[in-house]
Amino acid sequence: MGDSGASVHPVISIRKAGPDDLVVLTHLALLAVDEQRDSRGGAVWSRREARVDPATSLADALATPTGSVFVGALDGEIVAYGVLALETLTDGGVLGRIEDLFVAPQARGIGLGEALMAAIVESAVEAGCFGLDALVLPGNRATKNFFEASGLTARAIVVHRSLG
Repeated sequence: MGDSGASVHPVISIRKAGPDDLVVLTHLALLAVDEQRDSRGGAVWSRREARVDPATSLADALATPTGSVFVGALDGEIVAYGVLALETLTDGGVLGRIEDLFVAPQARGIGLGEALMAAIVESAVEAGCFGLDALVLPGNRATKNFFEASGLTARAIVVHRSLG
């Protein structure tokens, strides 16, 4: 009996997260911060934009009626997550903000990020968003390329000078 030549493809699934997912969401958020902290721009990002207390902030995101938290699984194991927040602007329009979109390193390059992004876009459209924003650190070309392939383009550039 030899190999039939059939390859086994991992099963990717995306769903809205619930309170039972908080422990794994917190773990993934901590991995995301650790991965970015030492990259260009990461020192200030980790102090300003990153989830300082992910267990509390993700519990709040799960409980808020505006926005969505998604988990991505590979063969049933949660290895990715995304957070969409909704922001009502001064003119009354709703902007979707991708606060988090993270795929664990061992699950990258197989379409899980794209599947999460599709769920986030669908949720933003359903919420009546006129657009989506996401933050990418300078020098993180893979993330920049991912978002550009998903149709996002730069609309602002933040500059910084360290004084310490």
